[in-house]
Amino acid sequence: MKLTVIGCWGGYPAENGSTSSYLLQSGDFRMLIDLGSGALSKLQNYTDIEQIDAIVLSHYHHDHVADIGVFQYAKLINYYVNGNENVVPIYGHTEDEEGFAKLTHTYTKGIEYNPDNKLIIGPFEIEFIQTNHPVPCYGMQITDGKESIVYTADSGFMKEWTKFADRCDLFITDCNYYAGQDGSKPGHMNSEQVGMIARDANVNKLLLSHLPQFGDLQQLKKEAESFYQGPIEIAREGWTWSGN
Repeated sequence: MKLTVIGCWGGYPAENGSTSSYLLQSGDFRMLIDLGSGALSKLQNYTDIEQIDAIVLSHYHHDHVADIGVFQYAKLINYYVNGNENVVPIYGHTEDEEGFAKLTHTYTKGIEYNPDNKLIIGPFEIEFIQTNHPVPCYGMQITDGKESIVYTADSGFMKEWTKFADRCDLFITDCNYYAGQDGSKPGHMNSEQVGMIARDANVNKLLLSHLPQFGDLQQLKKEAESFYQGPIEIAREGWTWSGN
């Protein structure tokens, strides 16, 4: 299983950046987790749009879904140019009916996932957990049967993360705030909180993502290191992980 960071900023893209989006590959299957603002432009550095087999969305805030409409237009234009009628499934929850309805277009189809059940998409098996966020949002544990990735999506601190992320190979966390800052109201975590979860869950690697546009990002890593002694990376567009 290979993961490529397509977008990693919280709220809005930093200069020349993009917000939350991750490309997962196993064999020839390519799946996107979220597709935030600016992500479709970045995606084309790593794969052709027509190679995307599926998209899974954590929730419908703009910094996670802004480029869904752009992706749908790209699919439509590709049909006009190349005659490709392939329809891409976009999986989302239906607790936001308006957001879910927008997933279906000419060459995309919205498909409901039940967060209480496992979801099988190609070679991937996904389990969900509802996060601590102002709108319904679901984190994910994704495995191809060999390795596991846990993605918090947007979430304030929850003790449930420790069990959900237990011994995962890669832990991708919302780290929108620095030590001492309180992200509970907007539903985000700080560097100390993600460090504590990574430590208690004994994860193999921690990736700090959903990053703030202010401050020194290296400070986030130093603050998380006060709790978690394993390898820590700060997300950036194009960063890749290919297992152990």
